[in-house]
Amino acid sequence: MLSIVSTPIGNLGDITLRALETLKKCDGIVCEDTRVTGQLLKLLDLPKKELLSCHGYSNPRKVDDIVRRLVEGQNLVLVSDAGTPGISDPGYALVSRARAERIPIEVIPGPAAFLAALSASGLPINRFVYLGFLPMKKGRQTLLHSFKDEERTIVFYESVHRIEKTINELAEALKDQPDRHVVIARELTKMHEEVISTTVAGLPETATSMVKKGEFVVIIGAV
Repeated sequence: MLSIVSTPIGNLGDITLRALETLKKCDGIVCEDTRVTGQLLKLLDLPKKELLSCHGYSNPRKVDDIVRRLVEGQNLVLVSDAGTPGISDPGYALVSRARAERIPIEVIPGPAAFLAALSASGLPINRFVYLGFLPMKKGRQTLLHSFKDEERTIVFYESVHRIEKTINELAEALKDQPDRHVVIARELTKMHEEVISTTVAGLPETATSMVKKGEFVVIIGAV
């Protein structure tokens, strides 16, 4: 059995009872960073488990080994560093292989930063498009300018190192839509959680004044 378990994005109180029980009983945990997951187990007062590192730079043979364990009957858990596995991490590769091998899969749902941000945004979210992290170079400007005609709410992640640049690029790409709503959320569920509501016209000032710490979710209202 492969169990896909969502873990807190900040507040440890967001772990579910089902997630705790699954982490207690499993034979091992497949994770992005063994240090992060090991610390999480410690903070949740859970027993130590074998931690199997599997990330975007892992040798494909690592997935082969994990699939072999599953075929042999081990119960393994897949987690990301925070939130729901497979959204912005390579977990989908393991899930895809497990499905191809007809290995039983269960999902223990829970936190996802972009869903939390959408809920708090006050923008229409009956139709939205999720973009993960924007490309850093190739196709970036074309994508940003395509936002001008997007009829769905747009949501994507951005790192602390690129957030100011991205906000200013958005302001330039959407300058013909100055009243369009934009929401920027950071440190969701944590002590310094902040959700900023502004417009395209207000983005340059926001880029300068906002606290640049943590991970960011950017939401752009529909046209």
